[in-house]
Amino acid sequence: MIVINSLFPVFALLILGAALKHFKLTNDTFLKTSDRLVYFIFFPALLFWKIGGAASDITIDWPFIAAVTASVLLVYIISGLYIKLFHVSDYMAGSFSQSCYRFNTYIGMAIIIVALGDSGVHYFGILVGLIIPIINVLAVSTLIWFSGKKYTLKARSIITVKALISNPLIIACLAGILYARFNIPLPVFIDNTLRLISLTTLPLALISIGAALSFKSIGNYIKPALAASVIKLILLPTIGYMLLRLLAVEPLPFKVGMVFFALPTSTAIYILSSQLASDTKLASAAIVVSTVLSFGPLSIALLL
Repeated sequence: MIVINSLFPVFALLILGAALKHFKLTNDTFLKTSDRLVYFIFFPALLFWKIGGAASDITIDWPFIAAVTASVLLVYIISGLYIKLFHVSDYMAGSFSQSCYRFNTYIGMAIIIVALGDSGVHYFGILVGLIIPIINVLAVSTLIWFSGKKYTLKARSIITVKALISNPLIIACLAGILYARFNIPLPVFIDNTLRLISLTTLPLALISIGAALSFKSIGNYIKPALAASVIKLILLPTIGYMLLRLLAVEPLPFKVGMVFFALPTSTAIYILSSQLASDTKLASAAIVVSTVLSFGPLSIALLL
């Protein structure tokens, strides 16, 4: 029952988002505004609340972080080998690479909250804060490399640093970790405010994701999108599972890690591909295919 109880609410909201868009109960203006509110205000507030309100004796599980980081780096290398071996064009390469290892934070948080509760959220929140900078460096570097434009080292550094310091999720996670160290309970009025914000965050995020899914975007990109999804949803969880076992990670972070590995690719790959002249149509197709196919790997991750 854990699979149905944990995944049904998430996928039901994704379907609701698609239905609302289909019946014109939402529109692009509403969805863009909603996305900005979630990304810049609501989700950072949720992360800070969950991490900052954690008990101060919860420490960073470094074997868990090491296993996840090593898994992402290995899959990044594998995605690069695939690009070379199967002659993925430079225009598609950056979007393809991102699709293999970037993860949908909103779907992940929704599943973790339902399936693993606050303790799971603490591990996932800290993981988000530490892994997103690494993933951003990999994604931006690859997009620049294959863009065909000759960026200087200074220009590359500026683009990468800007992507990191302007990311509100990283800022919220690090602020939450720092606040938790002081062992000062959040004032009741702030705690209640953040609680109300958290109730709004994930439904809005999932509805927006569902509304953005369109099978029309797949078109002629089904093969590379499917290949990226296989790497993301099968190869990454397999490598991650072996490394989590090898490093003897405890049961709760182990399950958080497996959910992380099985998540569909991030919707943010479309935005970054657009900004750095990569194939946005492939990015859209990869998002749709990996989201649809993620139910199976996520089910297995929850049952482990």
